[in-house]
Amino acid sequence: MLTFIKAQASSLIATFLDFSTAIVLVNFFGLEPFSSSIAGTFFGGVANFTINRYWVFDAAEDKIGGQVLKYFVVWVGNLILNAGGMYLLLEKTNFNYVISKVMVAIIVGFGYNYMFQKKLVFR
Repeated sequence: MLTFIKAQASSLIATFLDFSTAIVLVNFFGLEPFSSSIAGTFFGGVANFTINRYWVFDAAEDKIGGQVLKYFVVWVGNLILNAGGMYLLLEKTNFNYVISKVMVAIIVGFGYNYMFQKKLVFR
């Protein structure tokens, strides 16, 4: 249970970085929400890997190369799911991009990320 709670804390930090990157890119640099969301997902993923490796799963003793490779595979799935969800919501609804990003992030975070990171990347 403690690992799950720590993973959710890590996810919140990564999500904050993800969202703040996307919001800054849209509102201050005028980039469109879809590509800004992808950039945010990248920076959030780097933060999430680092926090999970050293704190959540205490896996710093394991070889980083294998973890990076497995995390990258899971992260690509995360990126596809987040980008696909964002695309569908932005194209098919009138939701604000931030609300769309929140909805997709919650679904992907609980339904995909934690499970694959615990069972595959940092086991």
